[in-house]
Formats: sequence, C-alpha cells, structure tokens
Amino acid sequence: MDSSTNHSKILSVLLLFSVLIIVESCHPVDREALLRFKSGITSDPSNLLQSWGPSSDCCATWAGVTCDPSTGRVVNVSRPGLSTGDDFPVDTYMSGSLSPYLGNLTSLQLLDLSSVKDLRGPIPPELGRLSRLTILFLDSNKLTGPIPGTFRHLYRLNKLYLSNNHISGSVPPSVFGSLRSLVELGLSGNRLSGKIPSSIGKMGMLIKLDLHENRFSGGIPSEIGNLKNLKYMDLSENRLTGRIPYSIGKLSSLVLFYLNQNKIRGSIPSSISGLGSLVFCQFSENKLTGRIPASIGNLTNIQRLILENNMLGGNLPHTIGHLTTLTDILFSNNHFVGRIPSSFGNLQSLQILDLSRNQISGPIPTELSKLKNLQSLDLSYNPLRLATLPRWLQEMRLFILRLAKTGIEGPLPRWLSSSSLSTLDLSSNALTGKLPRWVGNMSNLSFLNLSNNGFQSPIPSEFKNLSLLMDLDLHSNRFTGRLNSVFLKRIQDPLGRFNSINLSNNMFRGPIDDNVGEMEAMTSITSLILSNNVLGGSIPKSMGKLIQIQTLELVNDGISGKIPEELGNATALGTVRLSRNKLRGGIPKELLNLKGLQEFDVSHNLLSGRIPPHKANIPASAFSGNPGLCGAPLPPCKHR
Repeated sequence: MDSSTNHSKILSVLLLFSVLIIVESCHPVDREALLRFKSGITSDPSNLLQSWGPSSDCCATWAGVTCDPSTGRVVNVSRPGLSTGDDFPVDTYMSGSLSPYLGNLTSLQLLDLSSVKDLRGPIPPELGRLSRLTILFLDSNKLTGPIPGTFRHLYRLNKLYLSNNHISGSVPPSVFGSLRSLVELGLSGNRLSGKIPSSIGKMGMLIKLDLHENRFSGGIPSEIGNLKNLKYMDLSENRLTGRIPYSIGKLSSLVLFYLNQNKIRGSIPSSISGLGSLVFCQFSENKLTGRIPASIGNLTNIQRLILENNMLGGNLPHTIGHLTTLTDILFSNNHFVGRIPSSFGNLQSLQILDLSRNQISGPIPTELSKLKNLQSLDLSYNPLRLATLPRWLQEMRLFILRLAKTGIEGPLPRWLSSSSLSTLDLSSNALTGKLPRWVGNMSNLSFLNLSNNGFQSPIPSEFKNLSLLMDLDLHSNRFTGRLNSVFLKRIQDPLGRFNSINLSNNMFRGPIDDNVGEMEAMTSITSLILSNNVLGGSIPKSMGKLIQIQTLELVNDGISGKIPEELGNATALGTVRLSRNKLRGGIPKELLNLKGLQEFDVSHNLLSGRIPPHKANIPASAFSGNPGLCGAPLPPCKHR
C-alpha cells in the first residue's frame, strides 16, 4: 500500500473525528442561556428539562434541543406541554418564566414552549435578537405584558403563535409591518386592545390570521384586502366597529371568515362575491343592517352561512338558491320579510335551515320538500299563518322541527306518529284537543315543547313509551290528571332520564308521589317546574335525593305540611320557589344555606319561627306574607 493511500485514510479518520467532536460540542453561550432558562422554571413535574445538566452536552443529550452540527449552535428548542408519546398523547406543564438569556441563542430557528400552561411574566424583549427564528410557539401559557416591539426584527418568522395567554396592550404597528415572511399568526385568547394596525396589509404571505377573543376595537383596516394568500381569518369575539371593508372582495383564496360577536355596522358589501373560495362564513351577533346582496349567489363553495342575531332586513335574495354546496343556513333573529324564495328548494346539500325570529310570511314553498338531506328546520316566531302543518313535511327525514308561534291551529296531525323527530317544538300556537295516544309512537323524541297551546286532556298512558325523552315543556295548557303519567316513563339507560320538566299553568292533580326522588326517569333532573296546578299534598322528602336539581318551582300548588329538611341534601339547588302555598313550620337551615342558592321565595305561606342565619342575599319580600316569621331580613324576633 503506498504512502499516499495511508495518508488519505489517516486524513479521513481525523476529519471524521473532528466532525464528531464538533457534533458533541455545545456552544458555551447557548449552554448558559438554556441553563438560565431552566433556573427560572420552578416546577417541572414531568421532567421536561431533567436531562439539561451543566456537565452534559446540550447538543447530544438534552431532550428537545437540536444543534447545527457544523457550528455547535442550538437551532431548535422544543419542549411543548402537549406532545405525542410512544403510545398516547402526553399532557403536562411547567411553571416559571421566560429568561432574557434565551435572546442569546442567536442561531435559533425554532422555539416551542407551547401548552406548558404555567409560564408567567412578560415576553422578554431580548427574544427580538433571534433574527434567524422561523417558528415561535408560546401559546397556551399565562404570559402577561405587551408584544415586544423588538419582534419587528424577527423578519424570517414564518409562524408566530402567542394564543391563549394574558398578553395585553396594543400591537406595535412596526411588528406587523416587518413580519413580511409570516405565514401563520395566532394571537387569539388574549387581552390585546386598540386598533388592528393597517400595517397588517404588508404581511403579503399570510395564510392564517387568528385574532379572535381579544379586545381589539376600531374598524377592520381596508389594507386587509392586500392579503391575497389568506385562507383563514378569525376576528370574532372582539369589540370591532365600523363596516366590513369593500376591499374584502380581493381575498379570493379565503376559505374561513369569522366576524361574529363584534359591533360591526352597515351592510354586507356586494364585493363579497369575490370570495369564491369561501366555505365557512360567520357574521353573527353584530349590528349589520340592510339587505343581503344578491351577489352572495357567487359564493359557489360556501357550506356554512351564519348571519344570526343582526339587524339585516328586506327579502331573502333568490340567488341563495345557487349555493348548492350549502349545508347550514342560520339567519335567525333578524328583520327579514317576505316569503322564503322557492329557489331554496335547489339546496340539495342543506342540512340545517334556521330562519326563526324574523318577519317572514307564508306560505312555506312546497319546493322545500325536495331537500332530502335536511335534518333541522326552524321557522319559529314568524307570521307564517300556517293554520296546519304542511303535509309535505312528512316526506322529509327531519330530526329537528321547530315551528313555535307560526299560526298552527287544531289537533296534532297523525303523520307525526311515524316521524323520526328527536326535537319537536310547536309551542305558542293554537293547537287544541287531546294529546293523542299515538304520541307514544314518537320513540325518538328527546325534546318536546307543546307549551302555550290549548290542549285539554290527561297525559295518555302511552306517553311512558317515550324512553329517550329528556326535556319536556307542556306549560300553559289545560292538561289534567296525575303527574306520575309523566314521572314514571321508561328510559333507555343511560339515555332517557329527564333533564327538565315544565308542567306549570295546567290543571294537574296531586299529590306529588312520595317516591318521586327515586323514580328512574327523575334521578338526573336539573329543572322541575310544577307551579300553578292543583297538587295539594306535601313536598316529598325524597326530593332531597335529586342531587342534580338546580331549579325547583312549586308556586301556588295548594301544598301544605312542612318544608322537608331533606331538601338540603339537593346540594345543586340554586333556585327554590315555594310561594303562595299553605306550608307550615320553620324554614330548614340546611336548605337556606345551600352553597349555590341564588333565588329563594317562600312568601305567602303559613311559615313561622326565626329565619335561619344565611349568607345568600335574599330580599325581605321572599319571606313576606308569613305572619309567624321573624329575623333578618324581616324585623327581629320578639323575646318572650
């Protein structure tokens, strides 16, 4: 073997050895910066930083740290609190603060300390020295203070997430104006205020913009129309005012646009037609006025269109019928007038149609019967003057039907017995006659509201077959008979236990069954309202076993006897109304001192004795009309 070959081999080994030395070498500046950060961590229960020791190599053995092999400088620091383990997600936390020394990691490209949940204090301005940083994740912590103005130097940043902290103050315009490489910006769930800087228009590469749940005020800057690559924009849950800028029509790539829960005024601009990629649009809970522009018919990819709780008016544009990809139309609580356009029958993908609480007139177009995918129809509180339920409704596969206060008269139509409805609301109409026996065939019902009608009958025994029913409202009718026909219904464990019952303002007869608190269907109830019936009898002690009940109302029911002290075992009670009965004896201290008690009224009974001391703020009127009661908040008891 010649000497040149040997020489080259030796040289190769030396080069390899030197590379290994460099790979194993941790730059002292970076080691100190990371150890300083670790020293500011006061709690690390999952030992995210356990491997970070002063005598070990940060490039070789420190978990979550990656170095550039050619320089030994730290390029990645990734210690998120939520990560994917070998078999299942790992969710942990660290307590402490961000060290200014992190600003010395001048080769850092990625810093991920997201979801460690308990990083507190300000974001150090020194982080602005990390000019090579491309990804910064500090979301889901408890960081406070402002966004540092030094962030304007992070010109290589692609992704910045500071969401779900307690960051406050206004966004420095220079920061938005400088981050021209930014693709994703997440600042949601903070306390940021002031205006959205117009310099946002300089972030030309931005794809995702999430500013929701802050305190931003002022108008949406028209410069936002310059963000031609934007696909996701969420400005919801702020205090934004002014109009939707006309320039919004330039965002032809926008897929999601949320503006809900602001104070936006004015009309929806006709330029919205330019949002040809839009799939999800939510402008609900603002102060929008005017008509929906006919140009909305150009949003040919739209699936969810949510405009509820505004002041929009005029006729619904027939061009909405062009939007054959629509699955959800939610337009409730506006000022729309006129008829539902027959073109709505073209919306073959529609699953939810909610036009409730408007001024829409009838008749309902029969073309809606073509909507074979429709699952939920709510036209409640419109002057439709239906008189009867349209027969074509039986051809549909609805799960939810709400037609409250739409002018329906007469008996319930029999075709309902073969429907698949899980929710039926026909309240505040002029329905009359008996509750038919076939109601027991509506075995999918989980919610039934027939309140404020003119029904006159007992509850049929077949009612017990509604084994999935959880919410029942029959108040303000003329129902008669015993309560057990409701309370003793069957269940399909774990489903079918009552959540709420309102049978008030009827002619039901009592007494309430002594075992009501032990009946299968009643054990999960949170609201029981039986006021203004002819119940008589006493309050059953077993009601104290209703451990989830929050509201109990038995006003003007002719109930006598004592208030059972066992009611104090129903520890979730927040509202107790027992006024205008014939209750005697004292008020149980266990009941009056329930932790969550907010409303309590036993006025106009025959109660006596000292009102037990209590912390709840209950007015004197809640105890009035009981001549034998005394003590705060009534006049003091007389010493005998």
